[in-house]
Amino acid sequence: MPVTSQKSRTSNKVMTLFVCFLAALAGLLFGLDIGVISGALPFIAKDFNVSAHQQEWIVSSMMFGAAVGAVGSGWMSSHLGRKKSLMAGAILFVIGSLWSSMAADPEMLITARVLLGLAVGIASYTAPLYLSEIAPENIRGSMISLYQLMITIGILVAFLSDTAFSFTGNWRWMLGVITIPALLLLVGVFFLPNSPRWLAAKGNFRDAQRVLDRLRDTSEQAKRELDEIRESLKIKQSGWALFTSNSNFRRAVFLGVLLQVMQQFTGMNVIMYYAPKIFEIAGFTNTTEQMWGTVIVGAVNMLSTFIAIGLVDRWGRKPTLILGFLVMAAGMGVLGTMLHVGIHSAGAQYFAIAMLLMFIIGFAMSAGPLIWVLCSEIQPLKGRDFGITVSTATNWIANMIVGATFLTLLNNLGNANTFWLYGALNVLFILITLVLIPETKSVSLEHIERNLMSGKKLRDIGSRD
Repeated sequence: MPVTSQKSRTSNKVMTLFVCFLAALAGLLFGLDIGVISGALPFIAKDFNVSAHQQEWIVSSMMFGAAVGAVGSGWMSSHLGRKKSLMAGAILFVIGSLWSSMAADPEMLITARVLLGLAVGIASYTAPLYLSEIAPENIRGSMISLYQLMITIGILVAFLSDTAFSFTGNWRWMLGVITIPALLLLVGVFFLPNSPRWLAAKGNFRDAQRVLDRLRDTSEQAKRELDEIRESLKIKQSGWALFTSNSNFRRAVFLGVLLQVMQQFTGMNVIMYYAPKIFEIAGFTNTTEQMWGTVIVGAVNMLSTFIAIGLVDRWGRKPTLILGFLVMAAGMGVLGTMLHVGIHSAGAQYFAIAMLLMFIIGFAMSAGPLIWVLCSEIQPLKGRDFGITVSTATNWIANMIVGATFLTLLNNLGNANTFWLYGALNVLFILITLVLIPETKSVSLEHIERNLMSGKKLRDIGSRD
């Protein structure tokens, strides 16, 4: 192989990894805003003297904004492009973070968190979509999982920051420090290329070819991928028109909705939003212990995501999901049983936390990243913006329901029954995965689309036959 060809291949690989890493930075902001409220909430509650119900609204208001942001992202991403959508999200991250830190009352804080939610909704919609359209098929799962890794890093950094500021109780700094990475993302987005699939959908095939030439190993590979994109664009309808006229597309939208509901009702974000409360239930009443407990939660969450990155393109999406749901069901079930029996010793306390961490490992290695991977893979190109809009909005609506009901469930059902409920849901998700979820590793987006639109069963749309 000529030296120049080898240099070109290396340069293209570096460029692909750089682009994917930069896009995944949106996940960092996503994670920071999810994680920061956990440590800040006790101090906000004390400062503003808010009730448990108001605390639920402070937590869940961001999810409401995210649902709205995700719905609006479909139009924005289609008309303005993935790059400009990420830029708009970064601007909202900056404004929302500053506003949150200066809130004078609970109502202003809730409003600011709705604005942050808009930013998170845009990021959660656009970043996985952009990554799925940029990354080569052999590493697509790993690159989208990188986005989830950045979310977990953001959560961990938020927990560390909260712990540092907890000694002074300054929740305003906890919320305001997020402005710094938001500004870095805003600058970084300027260096991203437009998605080649979005360019092609707009009829700009020359620029699409140029971007693919920069990101693929050979010009032949880039040309072959562009030819497949051209073929998928022959479908006349798009978006809502395609949804109403094509039952196969409706199946893909349904599957995306189901996947996001499954991810949220595992119960993971209950732990993210109410980590100090859960440590208190387990018997750790000291504030310092609770705060460092959240840091351990964040660290385990981040490190376990590397398992997904290692398995998703080797072992596959489906077996990894099944194992993850099994681990989560066991963790929640045992934890609920311990809360039912009673935690009366230090050994029991630490074992309860071990079960909590086992649950987190199960989520981080499976449903956390892989649901985003699958939702970005299963939608046809002409319906991708609409399909991912619906599934991402569903994610945030379900997220809001989980965040707004956890304390109520604890009060009405009791601690043990609440965790048993989430354990039972994870068992149900194993069955759903076996029956409906496809295996899509190492299959091009266009091949998945052909299988879907030809009427193959949902669980078979990733097959190579």
